[in-house]
Amino acid sequence: MVCNPCSILENIMISKTYIYSFFIFLSLIFAEAQTTRKTRGAASDEKQYLFPGTGFFVKNRLPYDEEEAKALFREAFALQNQGKENKALTVYEMFSKRRTDATLKVQDTVFKVGPESLYRAAAIREQKGDLSKSYDHLRLIAKAYNDYDFEIVAESLMRVAEKLASGIIPKKWGFIPRFRSGSQDRYRLSQIADLARGPKFAPRALMALAEISIKDDKEEEAIDALERLINLYPENHLSEKAYFLMATIYRKLSSGASYDQSKSTKALNYFEDYLILFSNIPPRGTHETESQFNDRREEFNLRKKLAEKGRVEMREILATSKLQLGSYIEDYGKYYLTNWKKLGDGPALQFYNEAITIAPESEAARKAEIKISNLYDDSE
Repeated sequence: MVCNPCSILENIMISKTYIYSFFIFLSLIFAEAQTTRKTRGAASDEKQYLFPGTGFFVKNRLPYDEEEAKALFREAFALQNQGKENKALTVYEMFSKRRTDATLKVQDTVFKVGPESLYRAAAIREQKGDLSKSYDHLRLIAKAYNDYDFEIVAESLMRVAEKLASGIIPKKWGFIPRFRSGSQDRYRLSQIADLARGPKFAPRALMALAEISIKDDKEEEAIDALERLINLYPENHLSEKAYFLMATIYRKLSSGASYDQSKSTKALNYFEDYLILFSNIPPRGTHETESQFNDRREEFNLRKKLAEKGRVEMREILATSKLQLGSYIEDYGKYYLTNWKKLGDGPALQFYNEAITIAPESEAARKAEIKISNLYDDSE
């Protein structure tokens, strides 16, 4: 029997067409399912999209059925009470995938199932040293469950973020080291400052963010955090430290008398503002203990001494810069000033006088006085 090549080719093409049609059909079903779920989800609750959802091919972000959520919480609660924390954690973390607004009364206490499960999961993760995962659970509570006790969540967020930023992170499984990430630390604290808008936690988060940024040589990020603290929470006692840190950052960025003086000027302005605004220590904060206030008083006294020293140093740098400019104009001004004959020694004298005004007790001021005296002697 002789096969017809054309019929063989036709059969192959028909089979390929069926395969392509099958895949197109599956793609259309998948796309429609995703669209339907997105539409249903947006209509039911926008915050459920903070959750990644369950499922492999099609993500289910719809809230858990109320009875299912209650049953899961009862199971995890019982496991935790039996000391089986690993098994309890597995169940609690199911609520990190999908939302629930169910409430349940257990042992005369009413629990909000979703946020309570996440809070307990975060506590177990923190205890195990998995601080990053603990932070993620706490952040999810703050963003998705506004009716949960925010103070407890914010306090835990700060504690976990500060532990992560300290670099002293427990080893995974007792022997695998964990390492801090400066960029992640700063991102977490910035998130806390945005989430915790209020005088109790946001200033603390912004100050921690600034200190970590300084530690990581990220001066621009530190300046941004400190400016937010000063502008948004001027009445908070941490604004005193914020002014001082702003001055020290610009002092560090100053390149010396022979270079651009914009950073030196800013450092001087912040040192002077600090000494004017904070002649006395800011009063004890509402959420500050007596011990914390006493520690802050000691730090404040040290900062005042350093601010005085910094102001003197910045004035000397600026005065030296004016002296150098005056000397340069005196020596070389005739080569580039178009009307130098008419101006005479005026421009040089102006800079010498500015040097004396900025720092009258400095070495630069004494040199400027000698320069002025010499110019007047020469003119005679």
